[in-house]
Amino acid sequence: MSDATSTTELRCGLVALVGRPNVGKSTLLNHLLQQKISITSRKPQTTRHRILGINTDSDSQCIFVDTPGLHGDHAKALNRAMNDTVINVIKDVDAILFVVERLQWTDADELVLAALALTKVPVLLLINKVDQIEEKTRLLPHIEKLAAKRDFAEIIPVSALGGHNLDTVASLVKRYLPISPFLFPEDQVTDRSARFLAAELIREKVTRQLGDELPYEVTVEIEKFEQQGSTLHIHGLILVDKSGQKKILIGSDGDRLKMIGTSAREDMEVAFQSKVMLNLWVKVKSGWADDERALQSLGYIET
Repeated sequence: MSDATSTTELRCGLVALVGRPNVGKSTLLNHLLQQKISITSRKPQTTRHRILGINTDSDSQCIFVDTPGLHGDHAKALNRAMNDTVINVIKDVDAILFVVERLQWTDADELVLAALALTKVPVLLLINKVDQIEEKTRLLPHIEKLAAKRDFAEIIPVSALGGHNLDTVASLVKRYLPISPFLFPEDQVTDRSARFLAAELIREKVTRQLGDELPYEVTVEIEKFEQQGSTLHIHGLILVDKSGQKKILIGSDGDRLKMIGTSAREDMEVAFQSKVMLNLWVKVKSGWADDERALQSLGYIET
């Protein structure tokens, strides 16, 4: 930092990414940061935790907060914990990116909009996946319709995957950050540990590999995370709800689990810049998704 820049000129603040499940919030975060922080898949509710992604330049530090998709299903403690995470984040940020999808507006989007009534901070509406809209002439009337729903600070059509208009988003967000010294070192990109990222990468591969074959009641615990010489040794325990799910996950002769392990290990070697030795096991832990004590020990409920 040059001597000409004083701390009073620096801007720093928290910006939440909110929206219904599966609108592309995590993909958006990864592309804004230009590196993978949040796991992604086509399956709803892939993101379950509050994850910070920190983007720092010479005069600003934007701390993006990726959140689970807000949803109306309160059946299990896991669902309630994820919704609580979103509500708590909304109350504690300086600006919000509300992500919706193409020309759609659903009851789930309406649920998010209602939750945003809790906040007075600027809300920027991002219409994601606009590159997939075939009739572009329908976009402007749709924007006008959405503009009537709330006094949004900005409405920006984007493509998180294609990178369309993300520079505009990054530039506009800075305007809404308060004048403040940086909260994190300039080279830090997330508040989550490497151990947490390892668990998430394994869960991403499980979700992508199995799709609809397995309910989302799958989670991962890292039992060992240890650098030995030039190799990082990681032991991951995949928890499922039923014994039948364990068989599906392991596959014939263990082939499916090997594919999951290989794919996760390749991503880990990129993320951790190290050779990785990954060992995976599958264990049945019935009812974990509706057990508040288990959720707390797994990090889903923050104390």
